[in-house]
Amino acid sequence: MTDTRTTPASAPANIGVVGLAVMGSNLARNLASRDGNTVAIYNRSPERTDALIAAHPEAGFVAAHSLEQFAAALQRPRTAIIMVQAGNATDAVIDQLCEVFEPGDIIVDGGNALYTDTIRREAAVRARGLHFVGAGISGGEEGALNGPAIMPGGPAESYRTLGPILESIAARAPEDGEPCVAHIGTDGAGHFVKMVHNGIEYADMQLIGEAYDLLRHVGGLEPAQIAEVFAEWNRGDLESYLIEITSEVLRHTDAETGKPFIDVVVDRAGMKGTGTWTVQTALSLAVPVSGIGEAVFARGVSGRAAQRAAVRPTITNPPQPVAVDESFVEQVRLALYASKVIAYAQGFDLILEGAREYGWEIDPGVVAKVWRAGCIIRARFLNRIAEAYGRNPQLSSLLADPYFAAEVAKGADAWRHVVSTAALSGVPAPAFSASLAYYDSLAADRLPAALIQAQRDFFGAHTYGRVDRDGTFHTNWSGDRTEQQLN
Repeated sequence: MTDTRTTPASAPANIGVVGLAVMGSNLARNLASRDGNTVAIYNRSPERTDALIAAHPEAGFVAAHSLEQFAAALQRPRTAIIMVQAGNATDAVIDQLCEVFEPGDIIVDGGNALYTDTIRREAAVRARGLHFVGAGISGGEEGALNGPAIMPGGPAESYRTLGPILESIAARAPEDGEPCVAHIGTDGAGHFVKMVHNGIEYADMQLIGEAYDLLRHVGGLEPAQIAEVFAEWNRGDLESYLIEITSEVLRHTDAETGKPFIDVVVDRAGMKGTGTWTVQTALSLAVPVSGIGEAVFARGVSGRAAQRAAVRPTITNPPQPVAVDESFVEQVRLALYASKVIAYAQGFDLILEGAREYGWEIDPGVVAKVWRAGCIIRARFLNRIAEAYGRNPQLSSLLADPYFAAEVAKGADAWRHVVSTAALSGVPAPAFSASLAYYDSLAADRLPAALIQAQRDFFGAHTYGRVDRDGTFHTNWSGDRTEQQLN
C-alpha cells in the first residue's frame, strides 16, 4: 500500500471525526463551527461523507474516502474522534487507525463504551505507542451540535493537545462560563463517570415519573395542570433540564386524538444498557445504589406487558387513592428533591469507589461542574454538589454535607408522607421508597445486619464481631453453643 500521508506542515486539519451518523455528524459540525478548527471527516460509506459536505459547505470539511487519506489530512499529533457503534465496530476502527497513525497520535472514543473495554483498549493502543482516550459525551444529538458535557479519560499528556479542542465545543456553565469538560482520570475513568451519569439519569427520570404519577392519580391533577406544577418547580431548587422538558411533554396535546400526549404513549420505557452497567458495577464494588437500581428495574417491569396483563385481573379489590389536600403538591416536591439528592449521593459514592478500585484520581467537585450544562442531568443543584466537595474533598457522603443534610431533613416528613400515601393508594413509587429506605439505613443506630451475620455464622461458620470488644468470633451452634475467639 502506498503511504499517502503528508508532512505535518501540509496537513490542513487539526481534528478528525470517524463515523458520521447523527451524533458524529453533529459533533463534526460543532467542531467546524469553532474558530481555529479544521475538521477532517471519514465514514466507511463514502456517500455519507459526501452528503454531509454537500449539506454543510459552510463547515469547510476536509473529506477523506480512505483512512490513509484521513491520516494524511491531520496535523501531528493526529487527533481523531471515533463516533461508531460500541463493541466490535469500535475495536475494528481503533485497529485500522493504529495502522495509519504514528506514535504520539491520539485516538478518542466518543461513544458509550463500557469502561472495562476502555481500560483494555487504552493498554493495547499504548503498547503500540499511541494515546487512547475514552471520552464520555452527554447531551444527545442537540448537545453534540451545540455544546455537550464531555468527560475524557486517558493519559494526561494527550489532554494538552485534546483539551483546547474539546473546550472549544463544550457547553458553557451559565454561572461562570466555564467549559463543561475536564480531564477525568487515566484509562477508563471518563467512560466510568459517563456510565454513572447515565445511571443517575435513569434515577432522575424515574423519580420525576413517580412524582407525575402521584400528582395525577392521588392528587387528581390533569396533565396540563401538572405541566404548570413542573414549570413552577423549574424556577426553584429543582431547576433542571429534565424538569423543564417534563413540563413541555405534559403540556403537549396529541394532534390526532386531541388527548393529552402522555395518554397516547405506550407505558413501556426502553433502555440501552448504561443504567444496567451502573447497577452491575455497583454490585461488583459493593456500593449501594438502590435508587438507581429501582429505576432500572422499573423500566424492566414496564416492558413486561404480558406479565402485567396476567396479574392485573387477579387484584379484585385494589386500594383507592388516599384523600389529600392542596399541600400534597408541595409534599411531592420536597420528596422529589430529597430523593434526587439520594440518587446523586449514591452516584458520587460509586464514582469515588471506582476511583479507589482502579487507581484513578477523580475530583468529584470537578465532575459536578462538568455536569452543570450540556448534559441530560444538568441542574442548578450541581453547583451545590461542587461547593460541598470544595468545602470537604474527603466528604464521606453528600448526605453528610451541612447543606444537603439540612435540605433532606427539612423534607423528611413530607417524604415519609408521600411514600406512605403511595403505598396506601396502590401507586408504585419504587425509587421514592428505596431512596427513603437508604436514608433511614444510614441514619439508623443499628441495622438488622446483626441478625443476618448471626444467621451466617449459624449455618456457615462465617464468624462475627462483637460490639463490646475487638476480635473475630464464632459460636458452636451445633454443639454446646460456646463462643470461640478466633483472633
